[in-house]
Amino acid sequence: MFTPFEEGRVDLATFAANVERQVKAGMDFLVPLGTTGETPTLSDDEKRAVLETAREHAEGRKIVVGVGTNSVPGTLANIRLLPDADAFLVVVPYYNKPPQRGIYEYFKTIASETDKPIILYNVPGRTGSNIEAETTLQLAHDVPNIVGIKEASGKIDQILAILRDRPEDFAVLSGNDDDTLKLMKAGADGVISVASNVAPVEMVQFVHAALKGQAGTQEAWQTAEALNARLSELFRVLFIEPNPIPGKAAMAQLGLMENSLRLPLVPATDATEAIMEKVLIDLFK
Repeated sequence: MFTPFEEGRVDLATFAANVERQVKAGMDFLVPLGTTGETPTLSDDEKRAVLETAREHAEGRKIVVGVGTNSVPGTLANIRLLPDADAFLVVVPYYNKPPQRGIYEYFKTIASETDKPIILYNVPGRTGSNIEAETTLQLAHDVPNIVGIKEASGKIDQILAILRDRPEDFAVLSGNDDDTLKLMKAGADGVISVASNVAPVEMVQFVHAALKGQAGTQEAWQTAEALNARLSELFRVLFIEPNPIPGKAAMAQLGLMENSLRLPLVPATDATEAIMEKVLIDLFK
């Protein structure tokens, strides 16, 4: 979820309204305080307030909170700061460029310090490090409360290897909206989505249709394919500038929040604004 700002401050009223919008759309769970939420720019008090607001308005939906940093003390401090989360999304440590054995030991150590479920987050385009399938599978088999992975590597063969050899109860979630259909056709469980901020109803319909397709309903796959085609241009345009820059432009155009970001992020260019306006007109016409 995006974190709205108004005059530089976290806009909790607008955030609450967007949580309610997600719930009304039928979202299965919510993910505040992730990369899309500009979390590295938030203070501890702001992080707590965002989680409390999400909890107040989620109507029982599970809340997965981003807590990852590039150090064990930093990540554990976030876990202790946000004990009301249902699960924690922990990114592969960024900047350090650890070897695979370091990634393994890092996640094993984090998981040993909490009883809550941990979801790994692999996004090498941001972190500079990729968690390989073998490492993911070792953690999945060795650490009971590591329960899934958000895979945003774009390495389809790697993700297919995880799907093939994962424990039965280990969730594989796409981290890229535009990979979701192909991964769900291979057995993935869903997506942690950027596009769902902008088009929550359509994303819920898309993923739920794919889940019905996995259960053997061919007509549902046709519905999922049609929705994927309808959403594909939104998926693309949301990343023509770094996320969440285009997404916040879209939300502002829809009247859902101010187009305000915290430095070092800045609002979208005029060119992106124009492209996004056309995409939204085509999507919601």
